[in-house]
Amino acid sequence: MTGGAGDITSVLVLSDTHLSDPGRLPSAVFELAEQADHIIHAGDHSTLDLVHVLARFAPVTAVHGNVDAPDVYAQLPEQGIVSVGPMTIGVRHIAGDAHGRHERLAAWMPGCDVRVYGHTHAPEVALLADGTWVMNPGSPTQRRRAPFHSVGWVCAKSGVITAEIVQIDHGQVR
Repeated sequence: MTGGAGDITSVLVLSDTHLSDPGRLPSAVFELAEQADHIIHAGDHSTLDLVHVLARFAPVTAVHGNVDAPDVYAQLPEQGIVSVGPMTIGVRHIAGDAHGRHERLAAWMPGCDVRVYGHTHAPEVALLADGTWVMNPGSPTQRRRAPFHSVGWVCAKSGVITAEIVQIDHGQVR
């Protein structure tokens, strides 16, 4: 993982942090934020404080989730699309049932190279037949039924986009 070097563009992807105190975010997330050119948050922040803290590291694109505070709903959209380097990334919190999810995301966010969703706390990264990516970064703070805490990392280098789930346990990146 590298960030900000030459023709490499790196994006940290988060969701479902559910923190009223951004200081409780695992230190590994802040380490990754330092390497990122952009940060995506797919909702369920709890408050806007986390968005403000993340913005100290890199520009942030964020959407509201289903359990966010009223001020988060008022200030963040349900869906966003952003261009980061050579990539177009779409993000929303809820993408519905697993059946047909990728197709729905493609319909909601046409022309995106990467489509990010949250809500399930279950990490997913999939390269689709059309060369686009779908990602759910999981959660760095509440894994629920997921096997580990996680975030996502998207990178574009020389026009090639890659996406991966980064396992975070006990504040350490694995």
